[in-house]
Amino acid sequence: MYGSPVAQAPVIREPLHAPVAHLIRGGVVEGIHYGSVVFLGADSAVELQLGDIEAAFYPRSALKPLQAVAMVRAGLPLDGELLSLTAASHSGETRHLAGTRRILELAGVREDDLRNVPDLPYDPVVRDTWVREGRLPSRLAQNCSGKHAAMLYTCERNGWSLRDYLDPTHPLQRAIAETVEDLTGQAIARVTVDGCGAPLFSVSLHGLARAAARIITSPAGTPEARVADAMREHAEMASGSGRDAAALMRAVPGLLTKDGFEGVQVVALPDGRVIAVKISDGASRARIPVVAAALARAGIDPAALAEFAGEPLLGGGKPVGSIRPVRSLSALPNANLTERIVHLRKRPAQP
Repeated sequence: MYGSPVAQAPVIREPLHAPVAHLIRGGVVEGIHYGSVVFLGADSAVELQLGDIEAAFYPRSALKPLQAVAMVRAGLPLDGELLSLTAASHSGETRHLAGTRRILELAGVREDDLRNVPDLPYDPVVRDTWVREGRLPSRLAQNCSGKHAAMLYTCERNGWSLRDYLDPTHPLQRAIAETVEDLTGQAIARVTVDGCGAPLFSVSLHGLARAAARIITSPAGTPEARVADAMREHAEMASGSGRDAAALMRAVPGLLTKDGFEGVQVVALPDGRVIAVKISDGASRARIPVVAAALARAGIDPAALAEFAGEPLLGGGKPVGSIRPVRSLSALPNANLTERIVHLRKRPAQP
């Protein structure tokens, strides 16, 4: 309906991840984080790939910008802070709760109409304060409440039922699935349930990168551009004041990024270049240093990325090591990366 023909769904298999970061302690490799990385050029050609970028995987919350685009396409009349909150994994700060309440008010619904799971605020400082005050988990405090409130608002605008808005067969979720396939350029491999209770669609890392490129390069005023502009202009609403995603959008002008649980992050530059990362073990400590290394390879000034090098490893309270992205992310030519992938695919199956 919207864009180019959709390719077949990615294959569901054990991903052939490659080493993407080393845990160095005292000059010795103490551990290895495996994962996959793809870097698309402004022409959408793959300029770097490490690991397995074509296997089916779950983008988790990195899919939220696509869900937000789908809702805007379906008539969601939000922009600015509230649209950024629609695509957010928020920290549970006062502004996030107030914004979610405002979306609910605009929709003419109540907090009880939300179907996300009750939870404590995501930010540890906010959460500790919440607990000290004796407050219980709530649907409003859960980090996906902005998205769920916007889902209700979208349903209200279209006359769709509210009670079952999370059913994969609901018109809202069918519209979101259609947009995911349009933006990624591929059919959805499998549908499951995300942590918040919403349907979660499996695509490939390459497909996620293609979707981010579509969003960042769309003409002004389109649903894609409205979502990108809202997230970049209100980065703290899309994440939180102390979160690395917001800090990265502040550090690199025009950059758009969204992270997701289990070590996922997608980063888009204004000219359409995109980096997508999946850390196999879900470790955030490897996610942001790998993203920063890939951005440096893309030509971003390393000085602007200094704060994203990762936390030092401590021994006796003093720095004794660090997380270091593998040289492949910054030094080796693409041909060597391809050889590494071919080698991985030839390794014997595990018993």
